[in-house]
Amino acid sequence: MLVADFDFDLPPELIAQQPPALRGMSRMLVLNRDSGALRDGSFADFPSLLHPGDLLVLNDSRVIPARLYARRTLLHEHETPGSPTAGPGVRGGEMPTGRIEVLLTEPEGENLWRSLVRPGRKVAVGERLVFPAPNGEMLLEAEVIEHGKFGERVLQFQPVDDFFAILDRIGHMPLPPYIRRDDADADRERYQTVFSREPGSVAAPTAGLHFTPRMLEALTARGIEVARVTLHVGLGTFAPLHVDRLDEVKLHRERYTLSAETADAIDRAVSEGRRIVAVGTTVVRTLEHCALQAAGSPVMPHSGETEIFISPGSEFRLVGALLTNFHLPRSSLLMLVSAFAGREKVLAAYRHAVEQKYRFFSYGDCMFIE
Repeated sequence: MLVADFDFDLPPELIAQQPPALRGMSRMLVLNRDSGALRDGSFADFPSLLHPGDLLVLNDSRVIPARLYARRTLLHEHETPGSPTAGPGVRGGEMPTGRIEVLLTEPEGENLWRSLVRPGRKVAVGERLVFPAPNGEMLLEAEVIEHGKFGERVLQFQPVDDFFAILDRIGHMPLPPYIRRDDADADRERYQTVFSREPGSVAAPTAGLHFTPRMLEALTARGIEVARVTLHVGLGTFAPLHVDRLDEVKLHRERYTLSAETADAIDRAVSEGRRIVAVGTTVVRTLEHCALQAAGSPVMPHSGETEIFISPGSEFRLVGALLTNFHLPRSSLLMLVSAFAGREKVLAAYRHAVEQKYRFFSYGDCMFIE
């Protein structure tokens, strides 16, 4: 199959630029994957679509303020590091130059981060970047030590007492590029699920953004079992595809954890014939990767990395229903959803969503595939 087989027309005005006024007030399109039947509804209807005994699985990864702004530093020709004429705020003889945008995408080890930089052509291996606070204080410093095959850079940060505390101070929420505005204070809360607890994602697991504490209470009261996995969302989920054929697609790796509690809940649900409902494509990728690793045996608690690419023809071993947002044309996420419900049915649902003016992408409406 071709990547172009997963294209669709989307008017730009349907791309949600802001979250709904209240969390949980989104519309929801319901797709029956057997018949292809569609029903328009709202996310408030979600508990009525689940059955007592269903196992609902959430991704509890927490988005970090991973978008930073740096300045390159260059040495004066007549100065050396540590010279008496060095200016304040950076190490000897270095003077800040033009602003560089840095998106941290994945930790590589102690003080090491794989990152995207813009404009990338200006940032070479061996250069140093400094990251100022609003008051001009230089809180972080990093050296570019590697140029990756996807155009990313590996940054070696100077050790600090609490790296994530500094990110909270100077970082910005990493809103995706189709949200054409700067992040705002409200995004610190709204671009985060209410059940997030494990820092590490550089994009939100967006199907979870619809949930409120009251919704989770309603699900529990209905007899729905709730479990959590952790998949730290990175480039593997959202990077655009630069190939023509699906058999050429290779995704970036992403880190996940399957806890003992969740592994036990999954194995019990499978043995008892209860449905497993995934909240978001990140949960699907985690569960199906773990099932593939188990090769027919019960899943076991562990942590690891996945590069799994799910496309039409893939077998689903665990997931029986899916809550998901609407995804970009030609994206690996649209291919995953099409694998679950059928390409023609999914594209028909997307055409209906466009006609009915659903809101698309991260801050948009959702679809439940039963």
